Amino acid sequence: MRRMMLASRILAATLALSAVSATAASAQTSPPLPSAGVTTLLTLDRWVEARAWPNSNAPVVKVVPNWTPLTHSPMTLPVIQMADGGLWLRVRLPMRPDGGTGWVPNDAGFEGSTGWEIVVHVGARSAVVLDQAKVQATFPIIVGKASTPTPTGTYFVVEMLSIAPGVAEGPWALATSAYSNVLQQYDGGDGEVALHGTTGLVGQLGTFASHGCIRFAPWAISWIANHVVAGTPVIITN
Repeated sequence: MRRMMLASRILAATLALSAVSATAASAQTSPPLPSAGVTTLLTLDRWVEARAWPNSNAPVVKVVPNWTPLTHSPMTLPVIQMADGGLWLRVRLPMRPDGGTGWVPNDAGFEGSTGWEIVVHVGARSAVVLDQAKVQATFPIIVGKASTPTPTGTYFVVEMLSIAPGVAEGPWALATSAYSNVLQQYDGGDGEVALHGTTGLVGQLGTFASHGCIRFAPWAISWIANHVVAGTPVIITN
């Protein structure tokens, strides 16, 4: 009897696992969304479990709060793919390892969009800001030195901090979803890479001198902060 009961449990578990796998496999997933100069955004209005695939039974990749850690602003995530007719959205996540993504239900917040994008060229020590694929400005920058390089990949602006006049790294800091591959912690934080000003810092624009963050002239980072929004893509290339 015990063997029969055990066999029944194994069969039931196998059928349940097969059902979940079949559901995941049958989800009507669209190709990654073409940007065409515009990125769809999802601003969360509640905490949400981001999952490995578009199904409520899928493993949880990350629990995402609906506010940002520093400014407690609404958490806004770029949407890169849809499934089941848009009921599930694949979003970029602010997490380690860099470039993490997950699937969330579309009722976790409200959708918006942005045409802005920031492209950082590490080797050239320059940043290009685009709006709907058209270049709006190009700035010289400081990037990570050899021992603490700026990580490459596709990220996004998580939140924007206005810094008091004269305070180091001001007048703005744009925290991104990128994290240092070398520093697990830095200056009380978890090694998050930011775009920020050069106020109070040493180093010349156009050089490799930072701990991984991307530094701009104060007027340049102010210009960026006054044009982009949370969720804006940040693409860092070699």
